[in-house]
Amino acid sequence: MTHSPASQQYKEKQAGDLQPGDFVFPPGDGPAEEIRGVEVQNDDYGVPALVLVTTVDGGTVRIAVGSNVPVGDPDSSTSAGPETGTRAAAAVAVPPRPEAPPAHTGPTAEEMALIPQPDGTPEAVVRAAAAGHQGKSGVQVLAERLAKGINTKSGSCLRDLSDLAFDLCIVHRDPDHALAVADLLNVLPFDGNLDRWASIERALALSSFICREAGQGDRASVYEKLLRAPESQEEDPFKALINARVRQRGLNEPNLYDKEISRAIDSGNSEAEREWRFLRLESLLFLRAHGGSKTIDEGELSRRIGNELEAVRA
Repeated sequence: MTHSPASQQYKEKQAGDLQPGDFVFPPGDGPAEEIRGVEVQNDDYGVPALVLVTTVDGGTVRIAVGSNVPVGDPDSSTSAGPETGTRAAAAVAVPPRPEAPPAHTGPTAEEMALIPQPDGTPEAVVRAAAAGHQGKSGVQVLAERLAKGINTKSGSCLRDLSDLAFDLCIVHRDPDHALAVADLLNVLPFDGNLDRWASIERALALSSFICREAGQGDRASVYEKLLRAPESQEEDPFKALINARVRQRGLNEPNLYDKEISRAIDSGNSEAEREWRFLRLESLLFLRAHGGSKTIDEGELSRRIGNELEAVRA
């Protein structure tokens, strides 16, 4: 007799959460079988794509990452499982399930104390930063807009703050005021909103650079720990592993806008070239705050950052 899914004692479990000892219903209408091993296979980009489950009796079941599969209790191995398709049957040697990457820990309260409290209201910090740059239209436009009222829940406001910090440091060589402005962003927590976080991330990378250049390694380390905050918030080990691999690929193959810069140079468009180089500089600062990557070490990063600073300031 074939049992319908409604009559089975089973529940669903995400493929990435399967472990040896679980009882999984293979595709078809057979009984649940005990899992002997679980292997995660990557796609051609190095991202986990397929979970290969080997059962105690030597069979295999291939499951897409993120799919839910029916599992049961040990005694459900005598009952027929829900019908789900065709089953693979070749035995394989399966390595242990990959471990999740080590989580980065955020800065301690003592380390956070290295970031000074703002001198007055956020608006006062902005006005003080702009005061020394009268006649600089970029700084003044941003400062006037921000001085009307800073709302840290507003994505556009956060972007203006990070733009002002970059303008002060990179264009006008005023790292002290740039850092004071950036610190208005640096202390904001990651709330899951990636658009808002992009502005905070820019400020943290810039602040790390400013402090490293000034010999303030301890303070720079605080910014770098804050920059990695989102990396430690995924509690599911399998998802954390996927995120870590995607993130590492981004660090190893950063977009440094080589084609765009070359096209601007070939067309003689110096303004476009400068804008693309500014974006390249941001990418390099982000990489440096992460301690480099497997393809660009810190020494090479420092050299490239120096080249881009010279180019955008020319």
